[in-house]
Amino acid sequence: MSDNEQSTPEQTERSLKPIQLFICLAIGLTFWFSPAPNGLEVGGWHVLGLFVTTILALVIKPLPMGAVALISLEIAILTNLITAKQGFSAFSSTVVWLVLFALFIAKGFNVTGLSKRIAYFFTAIFGKKTLGLSYGLMLTDLILAPAIPSVTGRAAGIVFPIVRSIATSYKSFPNCSSSKKIGGFLTVTAFQVTTITSAMFMTAMAANPLIAKLTADQSIALTWGKWALAAIVPGIISLAVIPWFIFKIYPPSIRVTPNATILAKQNLKDMGKISRSEWIMGFTVIVLLTLWMLNKYINPAVAGMVGLTVLLVSGVLEWKSLVKIDTAWETFFWFCIIIMLAGQLTDQGVLSWFTTNVEGYFSDYHWTKALPIICLIYFYIHYFFASSTAHVSAMFPAFLGLAIVLGAPPLLAVFVLTFASNLFGGLTHYSLAPAPLLYGVGYVDIKDWWRIGFLVSLINIAIWCGIGIPWWKFLGYW
Repeated sequence: MSDNEQSTPEQTERSLKPIQLFICLAIGLTFWFSPAPNGLEVGGWHVLGLFVTTILALVIKPLPMGAVALISLEIAILTNLITAKQGFSAFSSTVVWLVLFALFIAKGFNVTGLSKRIAYFFTAIFGKKTLGLSYGLMLTDLILAPAIPSVTGRAAGIVFPIVRSIATSYKSFPNCSSSKKIGGFLTVTAFQVTTITSAMFMTAMAANPLIAKLTADQSIALTWGKWALAAIVPGIISLAVIPWFIFKIYPPSIRVTPNATILAKQNLKDMGKISRSEWIMGFTVIVLLTLWMLNKYINPAVAGMVGLTVLLVSGVLEWKSLVKIDTAWETFFWFCIIIMLAGQLTDQGVLSWFTTNVEGYFSDYHWTKALPIICLIYFYIHYFFASSTAHVSAMFPAFLGLAIVLGAPPLLAVFVLTFASNLFGGLTHYSLAPAPLLYGVGYVDIKDWWRIGFLVSLINIAIWCGIGIPWWKFLGYW
């Protein structure tokens, strides 16, 4: 390659794969050939090594996530760490089927155009001023969050195209000084808002059902309704404060945006009257939310199946189109294997070994002092993760078990760690799936992205702990 030629991102990625594979192999072999620490059986040590290597591979991605999970499952079975029956057990888990059904249902918003109609509707109402426009986009994300378990689908697929259209109409372009006119503010606000909405519903992010499963493994029931009720007060306050806060610390130079309202109204006019498919989609979502809130009587995965069936029978969705959603099937595949490996950490004594060894460092602290320290470590260690699911899989069970052993009320520990598992997604430009996409457009430089992410994290922690904890006490959760 000549000095004037530059490698493409794809070429760079391919050249790094051998290095990434070598790193994963080295980590795995280190665990395999090193002696198990005191108090932990060899089998548990090897399972921990496989789990750590798998999580690392999911983060640095030497291979697609599905391929990484397949290899991990194969290694676990061939080395007799688990039986074949144990390896495939998680494919019958209702948690992963709930995620799959929800991802299918989410496609209905795009097929019918209902998601765009909702976004244009709120933009037309609140879009006269830049700050109001950010709240309109926030309401769009909030309305869609319970039924779209993909922060990428909401933030990057629905909200951001509208952001970019509005920014372009005001001659605010990425990678230049005009980005701060309006594009930068709207981009970073849309990103920070989606981390809050994802925290408010069990079905708003793919990792959330995993949290519910890991919590159930420790004999703590966490239902869809209990999750939503716990999140409603701190969530609404956080959604009200964060756009205003970003407006103050990262102000756009354009404060009045009549074009946004005009553009939204024109798009609504072009869409015409609400179609039959949109009515069916809206009705299905209402039914789904009702069933999920009443999951004492019906399993959430079965409720998702009912909603999907309505969309299939009515013709809103076609089965052939669902079969082609490769991202949904891949999520289902690697999700099953991660759940299985996380379960093996418990079954083979790894988590109890961890809590026993770490507990001593906090033995002199009452749980009221130990819990904040544990949660802050759990929150800010996300700087080292490029995936919320990887972070949750690797850290949530251990930190929850530690908090409970130290005497923290179980549901209090669950809620603090659960909501942190969503809110820490706003820290960096790689910490959540839509982050690289929104940052990569070029409206916000890396210094501002990290600065805003850290400051917003402080506000969110203050709100969700300062207001959330008393609210959960009022609800009788602890």
